[in-house]
Amino acid sequence: MIFMDSWKMMVFLGTPLMPYLEYVSDIGLYMNDLSMHDFSRDLMLAGTQQSATLRLALEQEQEKTNKLEDSLAKLAEERRRTDQLLYQMIPESVADSLRKGLSPVHTCQKFHSVSILYSDVVKFTEICSKITANEVVSMLNGMYSIFDGLTEEHNVYKVETIGDAYTVVSGAPDHAPDHATRVAHLAFNMIKTIKSLHDPSTGSHLKIRIGMHSGAVVAGIVGEKMPRYCLFGETVTIASLMESTSQPMRIHITDALKSLLPHDFLTTPNLENLQYKLDIKRKIIYKHMTH
Repeated sequence: MIFMDSWKMMVFLGTPLMPYLEYVSDIGLYMNDLSMHDFSRDLMLAGTQQSATLRLALEQEQEKTNKLEDSLAKLAEERRRTDQLLYQMIPESVADSLRKGLSPVHTCQKFHSVSILYSDVVKFTEICSKITANEVVSMLNGMYSIFDGLTEEHNVYKVETIGDAYTVVSGAPDHAPDHATRVAHLAFNMIKTIKSLHDPSTGSHLKIRIGMHSGAVVAGIVGEKMPRYCLFGETVTIASLMESTSQPMRIHITDALKSLLPHDFLTTPNLENLQYKLDIKRKIIYKHMTH
C-alpha cells in the first residue's frame, strides 16, 4: 500500500483470502479475477482438492468407527449370551474364579450347612407312556421354565435337572444364613404354581412331590468338556430319600431342616413307622397352606 502524491490516491495491492472455492462465487468473483502472477489460484484449487480428500478420509474413518462400534456391541452381546449359558452350568462366583485361572480342583469346598431340595413329577413314567414325545418335552419345558423363575426369585441355585427330577441348593456356593427358609418358600411356591400346568394324559394339573434336608456337603466342578457344579455327601442322599418317600403335592423335610425354619412354618409329624438304612427316626411333612 502506497500513497501516490500525483494522483492524490492510495494504491493498494493485495490478495483476497478465500476460505473455500464456493466463497468466490458467493461474493460475485470468478477465478480469473484472482491474480495470475502469484499462487492465489493454485492455492485455492489445491486447498479445495485437499479439503475434499480430507473430508472423504474423515467419512471413511467415521464409517470404520461405526462398524467397529457395531462389532464391539455384537461381541458384548455374544459374551453376555455365553456368560448366561455358562452360569446355567456353573455358579457365577465359581465361573469367575475359573476365568481368573483357578484350577477346577481348587473350586472344591466343604459347606457345613446348606439346604437341598429335590422334586419330581408324580407318575411321570405313566404319563410319558400315554402322550407323544413332543408333549413330554413341552410339559417339562413349561415346568422347568416356571421353576427356573422361582429359583431366581428366591436366590437359590439349580444344581441339575434329570428327566422330571429338579434339584436345588441354598447356601452353596454362596453362603446364606437363611438357606432353609429360602428352599422352604421355594417349595411352597413350586407346589402352588404347578397347579397351573396340565397333565396332557388326563387334563388335570400336574402333581409333584418334594423332599428337603439340611446338612454338610462337598461341592465342586466335575468334568472338563461339560463341567458341572456337583454336590456330594450324605445330605444329598437324605434329601433324595425325602423326595422319594414324600406324598403327592406335599413337602417332606427332616428334623435337621425343620430346626432351621422360623416358628411360623407349620409342620406335621409323620405317623408312619418306617425304617431306613440312614437311620432317619422321624419325618416331618410340611403342609401346603392355602390362601
